[in-house]
Amino acid sequence: MSVDLSIRPIGASVVTPAIVSSTPEPVKAAVPTQLPPDKSVTAVQTPSQPNPIHSQDLGRQVTIDRAAASIVYQVVDNRTNQVVSQYPDEARLRARAYWRAEGEAKQEKAGQQTDHRA
Repeated sequence: MSVDLSIRPIGASVVTPAIVSSTPEPVKAAVPTQLPPDKSVTAVQTPSQPNPIHSQDLGRQVTIDRAAASIVYQVVDNRTNQVVSQYPDEARLRARAYWRAEGEAKQEKAGQQTDHRA
């Protein structure tokens, strides 16, 4: 058993016209943007602060978020006890805790509706 398959274009082929771009008149009459140094604006150079990620005062800790049932990795500044970075972030932990509570509520509701009499 053989199947002959041929693919042919239907209709006339489309010829795309060549696109000629010309500079619009307002661009041709625009004012040059080169300003003298006393008229230009530059970004203010702020003194760079030490990067806390590479500091020796950082500690690492691992905790378990029971509501979200997740392990949380944190980098903590030992001087201030503030969390510098965390994985997963707070929003994700809240979402996991919410969905976990929703799942437990559905299981409880399903368990209450089940007739265990035989």
